[in-house]
Amino acid sequence: MNNLNAIVVDDERLARKELILLLKEFNNISVVAEADDVNSAVVEIEKHNPDVIFLDIQMPGKSGFDLLNIIDVNAKVIFVTAFDEFAIRAFEIDALDYLLKPINPERLKVSIERLAKNKDDTKEYKNLKLLNYDDHLLLNISNKLKFIKIDSIVSISAAGDYSNIVYADGKKGLTLKTMKEWEKRLPAKHFCRIHRSNIVNLNSIEHLEEWFNNSYKVYLNNSSKPLEMSRRYVANLKSKMS
Repeated sequence: MNNLNAIVVDDERLARKELILLLKEFNNISVVAEADDVNSAVVEIEKHNPDVIFLDIQMPGKSGFDLLNIIDVNAKVIFVTAFDEFAIRAFEIDALDYLLKPINPERLKVSIERLAKNKDDTKEYKNLKLLNYDDHLLLNISNKLKFIKIDSIVSISAAGDYSNIVYADGKKGLTLKTMKEWEKRLPAKHFCRIHRSNIVNLNSIEHLEEWFNNSYKVYLNNSSKPLEMSRRYVANLKSKMS
């Protein structure tokens, strides 16, 4: 496997140094930069375009979650934090893994192996059949096999290696597919990724509402709760809707 460039983001200097020291044990990982807050992290990420970000969650000012709404990069994210209550949210935004401090070297090894496997899996997506808007797809939805009409999908949200599908009739279902696979297969003319966590059907968008940090809220038909769109995806969505 090729060498992977990493950035470590943590407001605690000792925590950063400890993790960087642990990462030296892995020949396929090169730490190219470190940052102690979100603003400096944005600078380093845009400069280095890393393959993976080791990211603390609770930091002064903006959190690690806020960073993911700002950066324009396709890096994998491994959260490193002292608080386990954020685990569910971490996987909801399609994080690769979640490590608790103090870091167990064996648990870190599992994360690096998962990172390597995830990198190799990108080859599989090249051979996937692209879907048309009027196609049907046979999926295991919430432990039941169902034929799903692609044009009936309103939105898809990340849930780790799974994804939550919302249909035009308001029903929902959980299936074992990643956001990356959906993004590769869905017809780009009709679907757009608006966040690490969300893909939407363009025909289901009711309106957009400006939010903070150049991000937006996306309101969908028959849904009172908007989805968040990070600024990295704004230009792409606007170009498709123009």
